[in-house]
Amino acid sequence: MSIRILPLDRHRYAPLVQSWLAHPASAFWQMGNLSLDDVRDYLAGVAADPRQDAWLGFVDDEPTFLVETYDPTVLLLADAPEVRAGDLGMHLLVSPPAGVPVHGLTSAVMEATVAFCFDELGAERVVVEPDVRNARIAAKNAEVGFRVLREIELPGKRASLAVCTRHTFAAVGSRR
Repeated sequence: MSIRILPLDRHRYAPLVQSWLAHPASAFWQMGNLSLDDVRDYLAGVAADPRQDAWLGFVDDEPTFLVETYDPTVLLLADAPEVRAGDLGMHLLVSPPAGVPVHGLTSAVMEATVAFCFDELGAERVVVEPDVRNARIAAKNAEVGFRVLREIELPGKRASLAVCTRHTFAAVGSRR
């Protein structure tokens, strides 16, 4: 399985991203009701903000996942004292399966995404804040070395603030 992560071409892929967000499996993103124009506007806002980026992940050359990265010291987590310079916030959305689910796909995507944040984007730590009810992503986060620091209130959700260090990611990877 080959995995590549590239800057999102929002003009080309907005319809695909909108279809992923509209799927019931993406409910925790809270964007399922967005129209295509809304998604285009959202992605344009991300592209215009130097503190965040959107990436498209390809598995065997097929667009398969969306990654958003952001500076958590100024966006979303600016008030969390645990967040520090060098941290990189990350959101991951894996497309709903079009056919038979591929065993291990989400784990491979998660591992590749965190490696990308460290190796390509230079993060000291990767920070996530999933909804506390999202047990599936909590398990994937733990799989690659995220450690929950505490629960926090964010717009629209109670979230688990979690971090993954380079050391922990490497240590967990050596056991896989």
